[in-house]
Amino acid sequence: MSSIRVGVYGASGYAGLDLVEILAQHPHTEVVFGTSSTYLGDMIPHTGLYYVRPEDAPLDEVDMVFLALPHKTSAQYAKRARDAGKRVIDLSADLRLHSAEAYSRWYGEHPHPELLPVPYGLPEMHRDELRGASIIAVPGCYPTTTLLGLYPLLETRALELDAPIIVDAKSGVSGAGRNPSDKTHFVEVYGNLSPYNTGRRHRHVGEIEQEINKFGPYGEPLVFSPHLLPVDRGLMASIYVTLNPTLRTDHVHSLYTNIYADEPLVQVKPLGQEATLRDAVRTNMCVISVNPVNEHLVHITSVTDNLRKGAASQAVQCYNLMYDWPETLALL
Repeated sequence: MSSIRVGVYGASGYAGLDLVEILAQHPHTEVVFGTSSTYLGDMIPHTGLYYVRPEDAPLDEVDMVFLALPHKTSAQYAKRARDAGKRVIDLSADLRLHSAEAYSRWYGEHPHPELLPVPYGLPEMHRDELRGASIIAVPGCYPTTTLLGLYPLLETRALELDAPIIVDAKSGVSGAGRNPSDKTHFVEVYGNLSPYNTGRRHRHVGEIEQEINKFGPYGEPLVFSPHLLPVDRGLMASIYVTLNPTLRTDHVHSLYTNIYADEPLVQVKPLGQEATLRDAVRTNMCVISVNPVNEHLVHITSVTDNLRKGAASQAVQCYNLMYDWPETLALL
């Protein structure tokens, strides 16, 4: 078959760099352009191309675009691409929430609410909605890791509705983007571990709860405490949940292994083994371990590479579904 011609907006960011690297190895893809304002004119790694300004990108020469841009900016280019009849996969937050009202709570006024709602690009939960889609919103790295850690319990309605879902999450510094700040500078991060936006203040709370509430009337169950790890990449979500009487804690591990048995990009560790960052970093996998605490409580550890399954490789997984190719093409 002929190649799909793609453009990558934001191709010089950390997620954009990983995305271009994967697409350059994809057998049905030709990368036509990559944009960057900061590195304008520099060569794009893994290609023979040079970065161009976003506003100068030849949109008419491609079939679809990936958007690895900041929120608010991304929606502008999504609108432009859809008006030009191009397919879109957006890695920003702009299309993840299903309504402008939900978006405004966390990000302010939506630039193009007419684009909403958009299929939520977590294939293990929404695969059928992604096949053949013309526009997809790729989840954030924290929501991906958290939701995959919760999904078997959500799918089987095994969680106690009135109990909180507590997520203690830790991400490598690349999750904050390529532009350094006072909090992400090497000197500030090295030898330190910093919580931020804890409780219910992080923007990803709304996105995670949107997906949780598709499985039942949980309301606002999430206590979410992210931390900045002094490593370049990798994300770990330690999840603490209370089961309802429909499931015994000693059956939880087999539930996970059964539900994820045919998922090529999710691995459940054997009972008694813990998932670690090293299991997932620089892979396209989500790795999960399950540990009963007592009769009602379960601890789940879910680990991803925040730039891969948390961003770029998940975008390519969605891309493969969009064009009805094998889902793991260029990923395994």
